[in-house]
Amino acid sequence: MAGGAVPASPGVEIVEPEGGEIPGKRWPSAGAAYWALFVIVFATFLTFFDQVVFGMLGERIKTDFGLTDSELGFLAGPASIICYLFVGIPLARLADIWPRKYVLAGGVAVTGLVTALGGMAQTYVQFIGSRVFLAAGGSAHAPSSYSLIADAFPPKKISRAFALLQFGFIGGTTLGPILGGWLIVATASWGTGSLMGLRVFSWQWILIGLAVPSFIAALMFLTVKEPERAAPVADVEQPPENALLVRKAVTFMGWDAAKAIHAGGYVYYPLFAALALSATESFGLAFWRVPFMIRTFGWNEAQIGGAIGLVGLIGSLAGLVLGGAVVEFLAKRHKDANVRAAFLFFCGTTVSTLGALLSPTAWGSIIGFGIAVMFGLAGAVPQNAAVQRVAPNSMRGQVTAFYLFMFTFFGAMGSFVIGLVSQYIVGDPEKLREALVITAAVVLPSACVLMYRAMKPYRKEVARLEALGR
Repeated sequence: MAGGAVPASPGVEIVEPEGGEIPGKRWPSAGAAYWALFVIVFATFLTFFDQVVFGMLGERIKTDFGLTDSELGFLAGPASIICYLFVGIPLARLADIWPRKYVLAGGVAVTGLVTALGGMAQTYVQFIGSRVFLAAGGSAHAPSSYSLIADAFPPKKISRAFALLQFGFIGGTTLGPILGGWLIVATASWGTGSLMGLRVFSWQWILIGLAVPSFIAALMFLTVKEPERAAPVADVEQPPENALLVRKAVTFMGWDAAKAIHAGGYVYYPLFAALALSATESFGLAFWRVPFMIRTFGWNEAQIGGAIGLVGLIGSLAGLVLGGAVVEFLAKRHKDANVRAAFLFFCGTTVSTLGALLSPTAWGSIIGFGIAVMFGLAGAVPQNAAVQRVAPNSMRGQVTAFYLFMFTFFGAMGSFVIGLVSQYIVGDPEKLREALVITAAVVLPSACVLMYRAMKPYRKEVARLEALGR
């Protein structure tokens, strides 16, 4: 739950080590493992860097395409996850049965291509068309990355690997505002240009340029050594041999993983629901914070980017330390330490987010956003560890994909919901603060309640798994 400024995605997590070595498992060399991790961190950095920079373009997009707040919110959110409904789970299944480095390479290449197409969009509809396919690339990243890292590092080193993965998120969300703000202001004087006969606004050149590092990352993934799987492909749930084509299709779409989630619904449902509500606010506010600062305090993108980048870096580093320390402290006393810690951090995010939005000064809001980043990143650690702890090994990629779907889908809806509240409930785009406060005051306390209710069933499930030797 990132609440205030930047969404602390489930893509960044620490998984607790499970003990000794896995019998018969052959691990890659340290060099091969850390090279794979470096490439994943680089791709993670690009993912969040691109997201942050696109969010900073909001006011420019609205002005040049003549959009309302609800149209801008739709472009930033729902437009980018429509495709996820159809490709997210199948791509996660590919992570369970295909070489993950190819899934990752294809995903980051598609992301780069789609970003560049947004830089050449001529109309609002074309822009939506480019964003629709964004999730086709992005949805492949987290499940494949989780799975590959888990098989590249022995259990005693996996916490270190996932901790290092955090730097992809931190780098993207701190350099994104700083460099993004600078690029937007620097290119503002370019005016409207052309590319292959197409009209290109000054800020669209930024999107075109962002595609280049993505293509480089795709080539880098091809050099990664695919590690041997701890859970063999043969263990992945398969439909009966004589099953109809429809049955095989729904299996590929995650049917069996969905059944596993439903069977453990008393554990999964409150966790997923809490994440969905928190993501609605965290993603939504992450996009609208730049318009909020522009309309409320009159700052430009460079000023906003520099300030948010600074407090975001401090908040992220503090969140890393805080998250691990609190979980470790609670784990000595409670089996539900992961969920208990997430609840505490949810409460911290709620208070700091509302404080940031209600602050009478620009720097008060910026500092509040930074504190929310701290609690959000600290909360990402136990949230993801909780799901990984109870997910079946043979379907971990698909279960993770469903979990990330809740985060991605409802998070993407957040920017649209805030746009609707701004346009139809508040009715004045200059009073964006009111729309943000209304949304936060509804969804964030609700997420806290749901996470609190998740503690007891999670505690029982952990006890059940421990009794089975897991």
